[in-house]
Amino acid sequence: MSQTKPLDVVTAFLKAMEAMDYDAGCKLIAPDCEYTNLPMGTAQGPEGVRATLEPFFAPTLSNQFVVLRQVVDGDLVVIERLDRHQLGPDRWAELPVTGVFEVRDGLITVWREYFDLATLFRQWPELQAAMAA
Repeated sequence: MSQTKPLDVVTAFLKAMEAMDYDAGCKLIAPDCEYTNLPMGTAQGPEGVRATLEPFFAPTLSNQFVVLRQVVDGDLVVIERLDRHQLGPDRWAELPVTGVFEVRDGLITVWREYFDLATLFRQWPELQAAMAA
């Protein structure tokens, strides 16, 4: 059994995803992890997480995940954050997000993201067009 604290696992995962280091981030995802990105759908395991996030982050120059609040209750970690995606030299899209994670044996087994897609589309209309295609 891993002695890694759930908050440490989630923090390391978010840092890796912020840097678009999919290899490092996916090492922290359990093979049977259920990743639900509301309102967009559910994926399974490291491959599903990568297949969802890699195309989403592809047009970004950089990302910043600003943690606003965090709550830990045993294996449960809830993080409220502001996700900032740099789309150009002076252009950012900002999205309030709440992530709910369950961590067991040092791996994320459940990950749910809650956000308002319309907020993102208003700032990033190219994303809406790409998703509609």
